[in-house]
Amino acid sequence: MLRIMKENVEDLRSANLWLALPSEFIGTLVITLLGCGTWVNGTSDHVRVALTFGLAVATVVWIFNHISGAHFNPAITVAALFTRRVSIVRGVLYILAQVIGGVVGAGLLYGLGPARSQFGSNALQTGISSAQGFGVEVLVTFVYVLAFFSSLDDKRSDLRGSFPLTIGLAVVVGHLFAIPYTRAGLNPARSFGPALIANYWETHWIFWVGPITGALLAGLSYDYIFSAGATFAGAKKCLLRTKKPKKQAPEPEKAPLEEVKTDVVEIDETKLDGEKEVAIEVDIEKTKSSTEELS
Repeated sequence: MLRIMKENVEDLRSANLWLALPSEFIGTLVITLLGCGTWVNGTSDHVRVALTFGLAVATVVWIFNHISGAHFNPAITVAALFTRRVSIVRGVLYILAQVIGGVVGAGLLYGLGPARSQFGSNALQTGISSAQGFGVEVLVTFVYVLAFFSSLDDKRSDLRGSFPLTIGLAVVVGHLFAIPYTRAGLNPARSFGPALIANYWETHWIFWVGPITGALLAGLSYDYIFSAGATFAGAKKCLLRTKKPKKQAPEPEKAPLEEVKTDVVEIDETKLDGEKEVAIEVDIEKTKSSTEELS
């Protein structure tokens, strides 16, 4: 517990956190403003809405990923919090920045154009029950968060192409499927902003509980089942520590080199001179004997 508190205090003091918060605010604002702006008088072309939301998400992911991790969605932040990708204080502040960004985005939409019915607020369509709407939100958010986590998995070497575009296309697919049922929430901050401005709260709980449930299921299942190198043993550490880059093991200390002892042998030069003289005399005698034999 003390270690977790220490990590949160250190994160609160980090400069990156205070740069990441405006990034999350601006990203969520852009998604809400541009995406909900495609709804005119409560109805719009589904393909147009889906593409606008998806490309808006891809754009802000490309811009801000290196700063904040590009959540822009309380559901993703909750999944990151439970998989220990972010600290508790960072997760709470991210969600606060995202919700404010969604409200400001919907407020700007209110002031920029003609009256728009409900400002793109999420709502169950005719014939769709609360349970069905909840299931749809869980399903599309599950797929979206799986794509998000897999795109940012630094342990995988098989991924190619643009990861922001991949994440954006997952948003497009989710909207194309869910718009006829719930107008495609996927993002509680995007749902909260228009609901507050339009004062439209009918079945609003679905667009918080559904996406957060789907995101939690996706985050945990990807981290401990589908990710590269996933193990069941890793699941035990889920709530015990924050994930950090692996530290290189320290190199073993090398044993000090032993001093090589050298014994100096002193040689008596007088003995060497005597031996040289004897050798010369022997050579002279051998030479004389050889000349006598020849003669």
